[in-house]
Amino acid sequence: MASQLSSNTQSLVKTELRRGTSKSRIANLLDLSYNEAIEVINQVKESIRPEIGDEIRFTFREHDMQGIIEKLLNNSAVVDIYWDYSDNEMREICEEKTIVNFKDIDEYVHIYN
Repeated sequence: MASQLSSNTQSLVKTELRRGTSKSRIANLLDLSYNEAIEVINQVKESIRPEIGDEIRFTFREHDMQGIIEKLLNNSAVVDIYWDYSDNEMREICEEKTIVNFKDIDEYVHIYN
């Protein structure tokens, strides 16, 4: 099912992921079961290339972190960490910025307006 996504479906999922919409809400928008929507979301996430300025939630060494993308590399991005929304245990390991692989981006969020 997920291999044949229409351009409208891909566009909708990309937009909603960048907005930080929950997976259950995306499932509702797509009129799919949650499990079917997860398959679609995962497929679209693989094709998304983030943009500079995107605020993201990501996993780094099994810790939840959040930050804003400052620079794009081939398959990763330089991210300025939002320490108010990240695991403080990681302050000893990370500087103010870190490199995040695209595959480690869990979701797009909006922290600062």
